[in-house]
Amino acid sequence: MFTAVIVLICVMAALGAPIFIVLSAFAMVGFYMTDIPFAALVVDTYNKFANNPILYTIPLFTFAGFILAESRAAVRIVNFSRAVLGWLPGGFAIVALSACAFFTAFTGASGVTIIALGGLLYPAMIKEKYPDKFSLGLLTTSGSLGLLFPPSLPVIIFGVIAETSINKLFAAGLIPGMLLIFLLSIYSIVVGVKSDVVREKVSLRQIIAATWAAKWELFIPFIVALGIYGGYVTLGEMATLIVVYTLIVEMVIHREITLRHLPLIMNQSMVLVGGILIILGSALALTNYMIDDQVPMVILEAMQDLFTSKWVFLIGLNLFLLIVGCLMDIYSALLVVVPLILPIAVSYGVDPIHLGVIFLTNLEIGYSTPPVGMNLFISCFRFKRPIFALYSASVPFLVVLLFALMLITYIPQLSLWLVTTLGIQ
Repeated sequence: MFTAVIVLICVMAALGAPIFIVLSAFAMVGFYMTDIPFAALVVDTYNKFANNPILYTIPLFTFAGFILAESRAAVRIVNFSRAVLGWLPGGFAIVALSACAFFTAFTGASGVTIIALGGLLYPAMIKEKYPDKFSLGLLTTSGSLGLLFPPSLPVIIFGVIAETSINKLFAAGLIPGMLLIFLLSIYSIVVGVKSDVVREKVSLRQIIAATWAAKWELFIPFIVALGIYGGYVTLGEMATLIVVYTLIVEMVIHREITLRHLPLIMNQSMVLVGGILIILGSALALTNYMIDDQVPMVILEAMQDLFTSKWVFLIGLNLFLLIVGCLMDIYSALLVVVPLILPIAVSYGVDPIHLGVIFLTNLEIGYSTPPVGMNLFISCFRFKRPIFALYSASVPFLVVLLFALMLITYIPQLSLWLVTTLGIQ
């Protein structure tokens, strides 16, 4: 009977049933099989929600990101980056990388970045003589590029699930995140030289004008960094501050968002948040069952027979996470896989903070990994291109990102040096 029920749930998942229904069904079957009352499922989940002061930052940061995406902040950030970096061969490609990273960090969703910035950046790259294939690949893979930077929602969720310091995770992601952008920028410069793309002349007047126009948006990363790492505000207070700041900037100063637009923006952002929280609740229920039934310990014993050292384990972990990132959205992957992987990784001597960076980098790359990476299908819709064309366009960028992943995985200090140096708690 139980076998038939599990097969039925798997068939439901294959036919496209919502992930929270699949997770909840597995949790309920597990609780029933172990004779644990269903009331324990509800109570445990409620306690984890009610006693976690970090969760309410998720809707606030998401709302702030959607406000920026709905205004002309993207245009100002692109113009600023172009004025500063446009003189480089491949400069506008680096502008695109930087702009995508900025917006993904605040929205926490690569699809929003591709939809919001694709129409602005793609025609500009073609106009400046970048190859069509390169432009498609860059914008597709860059949609998830900012997930390691504060105040990224996946970082917050990993911290909640793994019960690790979110401030440490934000600090740990800075150098690896910049490494990804740096290596992709080098590739962009090589392509820019080969393609003889248009280069901007250095103009101090233009730099000053673009900086002045974008000054309010450019303050945001500094406010976040100073507030959190300076110890002046908590993460929750920072989330509230950023919402108030973006509302003042976009509604009062730039007047690009009106009161009439706010309900629609709230609806769009809270639909995303609602989906995340529903998945979080069902995933916590499944996690409670697996912990009660000692599933992580069973997996650990099996893996210790298979992987004889930490370095071999990390190779297997990366391969597994790339597949997970390709098949699942990042929030589902975090909520389902982190509780299973964390105790195993710790047993191999992997620092939980370093694991968080490895985990998120893999999922970031998985968004653009064929055959079913989410970014590929979003770009297919946004740029009206066949999916196989996007497969081909993304491959060179994936090679660069996988090289960066190896560096991040096997050089832990890339993630831990800043945390240790600044003594972040």
